[in-house]
Amino acid sequence: MTVNIQPPIHNQLEYFIEQAACAPAIVTAVVHPVSHNGLVGAIEAANKGLITPILIGPSAKIQAAADEEELDISTYEIIDVEHSHAAAEKACELARQACVQTLMKGDLGSSELISAIINKQTGLRTERRLSHVFVFDVPNYHKPLIITDGAINVTPSLNDKRDIIQNAIDFSHSLGVSSPKVAILAAVEKVKPNMPSTIDAACLCKMADRGQITGGILDGPLAFDNAISQQAALDKHICSDVSGDADILLAPDLEAANMIAKQLIYLANAKSAGLALGARVPIILTSRAETPLGRLASCALASYMARHTLSS
Repeated sequence: MTVNIQPPIHNQLEYFIEQAACAPAIVTAVVHPVSHNGLVGAIEAANKGLITPILIGPSAKIQAAADEEELDISTYEIIDVEHSHAAAEKACELARQACVQTLMKGDLGSSELISAIINKQTGLRTERRLSHVFVFDVPNYHKPLIITDGAINVTPSLNDKRDIIQNAIDFSHSLGVSSPKVAILAAVEKVKPNMPSTIDAACLCKMADRGQITGGILDGPLAFDNAISQQAALDKHICSDVSGDADILLAPDLEAANMIAKQLIYLANAKSAGLALGARVPIILTSRAETPLGRLASCALASYMARHTLSS
């Protein structure tokens, strides 16, 4: 796959889709695609050459959904299981056996799929904490912007944040960013004993200095304006290699990350995609409100990550 570190500004997600479509499609376990959201997104990605889907769920319901949407699924493998929980377990089994390169959420709750993935006996756990990344094309920002973790870890501990950052850094490497810049967000840019997020930020930066986090450049605590705007950092006399050029924003908790992400989408016209990382394979974990572009881009990003893992 050809990787360009600087995709065209404001056609970033489209660029990732085009590049991923030039590589062989990744074999993808689509978990419980029994209605419009789960099935149509998978078939669209297959038609773009991004994935080769294996549809896992009650075969009668999958076929009924295909008939309702007037989709021909006769060329795709269907694994018949009786319910969504069994579909999630079967998808994990296929990934453990290296029969699939990624999982894609269909019509089941994210928590149900994640529960199967993190099962100690039958899931896809690694030594890392599972985490989520949003990838944004923001009209007022000069390159793709990753925000983490807005979907899985509610109140991450310091060690959780270390894993969340490392997952995001490794993912950035798959996109061709050799040394991604990580801004660790807080409400202020100074360490405050009564603000735990600032203490975590300082600890994470020192952990990077000691080799406990590798492959990126970290700075924090940084307020959102100091992370995104070099001028804002200069105005506050902050000397930082990250300010104004961040690739990754680590939020203090899920609520902050999720609100930042949705504000960018609904108030700044940002385009987004997302993945869950830290398991044996990347997880395409799109929401029910995701746009068609977001679904395709999420599949494309999974392709980047899966192929980077194989080549590492």
